[in-house]
Amino acid sequence: MEQVSGNRAFGGTQGVWKHASTATGTDMTFSVYVPPHEDGARLPVVWYLSGLTCTHANVTEKGDYRRACAELGLILVAPDTSPRGQDVPDDEAWDFGQGAGFYVDATQAPYAANYRMWTYVAEELPALIAAHFPADMDRQSIMGHSMGGHGALTLGLTFPDRYRAVSAFAPIVAPGQVPWGEKALGRYLGPDRGDWRRHDAVALIEDGARLAGLMVDQGAADPFLDQLQPDLLRVACEAAGIPLTLRMQPGYDHSYYFISTFMADHLAWHAARLG
Repeated sequence: MEQVSGNRAFGGTQGVWKHASTATGTDMTFSVYVPPHEDGARLPVVWYLSGLTCTHANVTEKGDYRRACAELGLILVAPDTSPRGQDVPDDEAWDFGQGAGFYVDATQAPYAANYRMWTYVAEELPALIAAHFPADMDRQSIMGHSMGGHGALTLGLTFPDRYRAVSAFAPIVAPGQVPWGEKALGRYLGPDRGDWRRHDAVALIEDGARLAGLMVDQGAADPFLDQLQPDLLRVACEAAGIPLTLRMQPGYDHSYYFISTFMADHLAWHAARLG
C-alpha cells in the first residue's frame, strides 16, 4: 500500500492511498480521514460510497466532513467507484463502465474480470483498513450518494450486523425499476432480473431484509428524481416496519452543495449509533 498524499486537518490526518487490488485486478485509490485520538485508541469507521462519474476525490474535496469527524471521533473511508485503467472495459456513456461500478460483482463479459466492487468494498478494503489504521471494525457504519447511496443501502441491508447505521443522500433506491439501474444491472449481471434483487434496496426489503432504521436526505429540486424514486423506499419501509427518516429538502439539488449542507447531520446520526 502506497500513500499518495497526507494533510493535517482539524487535528487529524487526511490521507489518500493506492494499492494493488486482488478483487479488481487493478490499482485502486481511496481516501481515509483519521481524527485526532489518543495513542492506542480504536475508532469507529464510517464508509462513504460515491456516485456516478465520481472518484474518492469528490467527497474528499467537497464533502465538508472533517470538522464533524474530528469532533465526533470518526474515521471516514471513501473508496473509488469502479476499477480503472487502460485495459479495463469502459463505455462511452457517463452512466456505465469506469466511474459507474454500481457496487456489484459483475458476472457478464467483458466486465466480470475487473468489476468486482462488491467484493472490494465488503471484503478487501475493510481488511486493509483493519490492518493499517486505528479502526474498531466492530463499530462500522455506511453512507453514500446517488449510486453510492444505492451501494450503502444494499450493503447495509445485506450485513445488518456489521453496519450499525446506514444513511444516504439521494440514493437510487430501486435500480431494478429505473433506467440507470436497468442498464447497469442488466449489463453487469445479465438479463435475469431475479439476479438483480440482491442489489436493489426496495427488492431486498420486499424479500425480508431488515434494518433498525435508515436516514435519507433527498433534494426536492433534484433533476434526477425520476431515477431515484424515494417514495418507493418509503412505501417499502412502511410495509416492512423499518423506521425511515426521509427528509425532502426544499430547493436542494443533486450536487455536493446539497451533500455538504447535511453531512454533519448524517455523521452525528451515525456517531450516536456507533457509540
